[in-house]
Amino acid sequence: MLSAIALFGILIVSCLMSVAILGSLLRTAVAGVGRWCFAYALLASASSWVLVVGNQPGPGAILGVLLLTLGAVMLLVQGMRQFFGLSPVRRDESVAIVIVVVALAYFTCVSPDLHARVTLASIVFAYGRITVGTLALRHAPRDGTRYAHRFLAAAAYLGALVHLARIVAAASGVVPPTTFLQLSLWNVLLLGLAVVTLPCMSIGMVMLAHDQLARRMEKLATIDELTGVLMRRAFMSRANLLLSEAQEKSRRLSIAILDVDNFKAVNDGFGHAVGDRVLARVASVVSDGLRSCDLLGRLGGEEFAILFADTRKTDAARMANALRLVAERSPDDGVRCTFSVGVSEILPGDTLESAMARADAALYMAKAAGRNRVVVAPETDELDTLEFVRVRDGSG
Repeated sequence: MLSAIALFGILIVSCLMSVAILGSLLRTAVAGVGRWCFAYALLASASSWVLVVGNQPGPGAILGVLLLTLGAVMLLVQGMRQFFGLSPVRRDESVAIVIVVVALAYFTCVSPDLHARVTLASIVFAYGRITVGTLALRHAPRDGTRYAHRFLAAAAYLGALVHLARIVAAASGVVPPTTFLQLSLWNVLLLGLAVVTLPCMSIGMVMLAHDQLARRMEKLATIDELTGVLMRRAFMSRANLLLSEAQEKSRRLSIAILDVDNFKAVNDGFGHAVGDRVLARVASVVSDGLRSCDLLGRLGGEEFAILFADTRKTDAARMANALRLVAERSPDDGVRCTFSVGVSEILPGDTLESAMARADAALYMAKAAGRNRVVVAPETDELDTLEFVRVRDGSG
């Protein structure tokens, strides 16, 4: 059987490895990583202190090791809350920890009581692990993988289970509490599980951070940073998927292409910062006015596209016109913002590109007719002989 000293040595190495791995994530600015890293550094320090003081630690060493370990536990809890966007520090929890620290100091230095120390420390250790595991499960995504959350929770709950069993055993007197390095079944069990579960928890935390970074990269690749809507490639990809589904189920789709009027004049006259805010304003107005089933994307520059689900082109034109009126009546930075729209319906056998070409031609006609209007393209590819129906202010 491994000695307690050997287990503490392994624990120190595993904690230092966790510090190194978590430390590599500090530059990613993932919330909570700093607290996790510091927590494992405290655990390594506490374990090293145990080896230094040996089998006959004084009251100061005992209290110091306990405080370092309690601090590490609370940092893990706070880091987990911070990772999930919650306030890391809770007032009631802080008050409870202060009470526990005072009680530990009393039962260590004033009226030494090993049973009381073991019980109090084990309660905090179990609480910390249960809280970490519960947070991981509670905030597991409903869509996508939950493996990292479940892996972390399993490691946390396993350690908590042993601490809870130790509390019951110490309170009932079945198993007497022991000092840090005494070779006993409980010490070997606790240290062995710490050697296994603490690295597993750090691995789970790294997996959570990795998942968050992957989602962040996916967002950068699909969402336009300025306007918050889909970028061209992401819009086309999702729109083609919706088109395939609509063609299989014989559902109607309409496409609208809108272009902010006189945008170059806005940039030249007011500056690019105002121009950016105008684009963001248009995207916000349009996005707020769409249904959840519709799709909005930025094609580039001041041009946007809307895919209307289960919608005829006349209804799509009416909805686009309503959006145009909202944008016109809510100027931003003193700049009156209008846009022109071309609308086309996606016909059976159509491709997204061909329907967008008709909508783009209709948009060109809207611009030529004076801007700030919606124009609907008829169901034909003969763009040079089209007759366009203008929709303005709700009229045909």
